[in-house]
Amino acid sequence: MSLLRSSAVITLSAVLAATAVLPAAAQTPGRLSDLVGARAGQSEGELTRRGYQVTDRSEVVGDGRLTYWRRGDECVAILTRDGRYASINQAGRSECGGGGGSGHDNDAGAAIAAVAIIGLAAALGSHNRRHGDDDRHPDHDNEYQRGYQAGLYGSPYDDRHETEGYHDGYLAGEAEAVNRRNANSRWVRQAPQSAQNACSRRADDFQNSPRGSSVPISVRDLGRDQWEMTMGTGSYRSVCRVTSDGRVLSIDPY
Repeated sequence: MSLLRSSAVITLSAVLAATAVLPAAAQTPGRLSDLVGARAGQSEGELTRRGYQVTDRSEVVGDGRLTYWRRGDECVAILTRDGRYASINQAGRSECGGGGGSGHDNDAGAAIAAVAIIGLAAALGSHNRRHGDDDRHPDHDNEYQRGYQAGLYGSPYDDRHETEGYHDGYLAGEAEAVNRRNANSRWVRQAPQSAQNACSRRADDFQNSPRGSSVPISVRDLGRDQWEMTMGTGSYRSVCRVTSDGRVLSIDPY
């Protein structure tokens, strides 16, 4: 095991030992994996050649733009950043305007895809702000994404093709996986949804992260319709006090 991998284990092994591996959902479809990192302008024609049609839905996510492409019943969400495809993830059919079938499953798949894309954008943006962009290798962001996806979905650490970007992304993906598992625990879900949503939005602002980056990872009932929530924004933590109806009273560093 490499020295870099050892540091990853030390950082998160105590938490990961008690949790299950996330399902491999919302990953890049195999037929499109070669387009991740490609120039967007050149790849649109290739997507069309492979049978995909762009929908009229797009939105800004962090410093990138998310667009949705349809191929029959299949829907993919593509994040474009700096003129290149930063990620391509499976999305629910409803995200491309489709209907029928198991709508609940489609919506769940779309939510997972959105979490993966937003979390990656936030983590990569935060990483580059901390380390600066001037000395980044041209392939650094692609390697970061490769590591992030592997860490998020519980894939084995790739010692044989380890790079600085991959290592940093893997740690960020593991941290995000822990956040999402804790957020979905029965204990955290006991808090009113309006309170959770309010603290998630405030933590996003507090950490200067895209919407949807922050989740409650621990909660405490303070009584009198007030809650204290520990918020996870990637590896960053904050403490939010909120009323049951979603009025944020304070937010502070953890």
